[in-house]
Amino acid sequence: MLSRVYSGAVYGVNAYAVEIEVNAVGGEPQFVIVGLPDAAVRESKDRVWTAIHNAGFRPAPGRNTINLAPADIKKEGPVYDLPIAVGLIAATSQAEMPQIERYAMIGELALSGEVRRVRGVLPVTLEMRRQGMRGILVPADNAEEAAVAEGIDVFAVRHLREAVDFLAGNLKLEPFRVDIAELMERERRHVEDFADVKGQESAKRAIEVAVSGGHNILMIGSPGTGKTMLARRIASILPEMTLDEALEATRIHSVAGTLKSHQALVLHRPFRAPHHTISDAGLLGGGTHPLPGEVSLAHRGVLFLDELPEFHRNVLEVLRQPLEDGRVTIARAAATLDFPSRFILVAAMNPCPCGYAGDPKRECRCSSQKIQAYRNKISGPLLDRIDIHIEMPPVRYHDLSSLARGESSEVIRARVAACRAVQRERFARSPHVACNAAMTPRDVQNFCRLDGDAADLLKMAMSELNFSARAYDRIIKVARTITDMAGAESIGAVHISEAIQYRSLDRMMWN
Repeated sequence: MLSRVYSGAVYGVNAYAVEIEVNAVGGEPQFVIVGLPDAAVRESKDRVWTAIHNAGFRPAPGRNTINLAPADIKKEGPVYDLPIAVGLIAATSQAEMPQIERYAMIGELALSGEVRRVRGVLPVTLEMRRQGMRGILVPADNAEEAAVAEGIDVFAVRHLREAVDFLAGNLKLEPFRVDIAELMERERRHVEDFADVKGQESAKRAIEVAVSGGHNILMIGSPGTGKTMLARRIASILPEMTLDEALEATRIHSVAGTLKSHQALVLHRPFRAPHHTISDAGLLGGGTHPLPGEVSLAHRGVLFLDELPEFHRNVLEVLRQPLEDGRVTIARAAATLDFPSRFILVAAMNPCPCGYAGDPKRECRCSSQKIQAYRNKISGPLLDRIDIHIEMPPVRYHDLSSLARGESSEVIRARVAACRAVQRERFARSPHVACNAAMTPRDVQNFCRLDGDAADLLKMAMSELNFSARAYDRIIKVARTITDMAGAESIGAVHISEAIQYRSLDRMMWN
């Protein structure tokens, strides 16, 4: 007898429908899976056979053929265990399930018949909604994640027997619901707060400028100046995530398998801090079965690279595309995948290998050749893509011993949100531009008019400091953000001056 069941497979951060045909006939016992299955899918026959037996059903005798369509796309992972088992039970007439084709299902089976959580449930649920399915059966640990896709009924199942009884009409399950508004309100709390940071007022100002305009930032200072402490608090002053942004981030983390059990949405801005030994595939994404890398897991959040020169040169160079385009393209022989990667790059480094070049109290042990070789690990093109460079002096004892707390993240976030609102209104007709850092050359021409003094100051700086053409654009974009923060319309000399101050560090240190 032939049965048909529907499931889904992940392709990049999206999904496509998979039709699973199960045909059970007499003859010599044989279990065949066709449709480009990988090793995990081929191994499912042993899990499924044992799970069916332990769930109280009779394993299908004779020849069993399972076809996964479309047949020209490779099927990966254990996500088809549940639909294959349900299809076999239906094909052998052990349960009447008249509405089986109106429900999609996804899940891995334990040998006991329990349904285990899998990756990519949210993209699959969204695709099943688009396909017009009445509902989807998902592992109980993935129910919150799937339920954020409104417009389709989500049923949490814990066991194969539970899934079959529901489809046969012998068990009533209520659709799983989550209150997204309540969830977002409850999760709007940050552990890290800028009020805990002592001193470094100029660095705080530069960070607020960076976050307000979506600019990348590089902090240079000796060990103990607070670079990591400041970086870990940057996500706390970013504007709260909208539902659309949360869904974007959740899809990526769902595909990567980094969502926690029973986690519905990624509601805090991601903060990713990979170790400097990471490979280019780990940072950018890829592998035999391409998965999102750290740059995509940081989408809509912060990517922090501590000890920047310690990263391999080839790893740093692959950052160029995501920093420019906001996406990563991974090409393989069978397919080309796109992963979104819009993030704020926050980098930190010491001024020299020992860390104390320029420190007023500690002697540097590095030769000038070592210092130059250390700094040359960061290429000019990459440095040009980092809008703001700041030096961080040692924190004074007076600041460390002070009992006064600084501005809280909530206060700073309110100013950032107001500045971002100005930018949203400005770029309302440019859907691909969300903040000043993403402006195109045409946007710079239209929205970044300099008054006479500002233009003269920038012209002199370009000549004296030998800035590149890309640095010229970055200075104007940062100046536009500073102008927005000040509530002004045209860019003046004071705004250009501050922007140049944030840009001159690369020429002072690298030339």
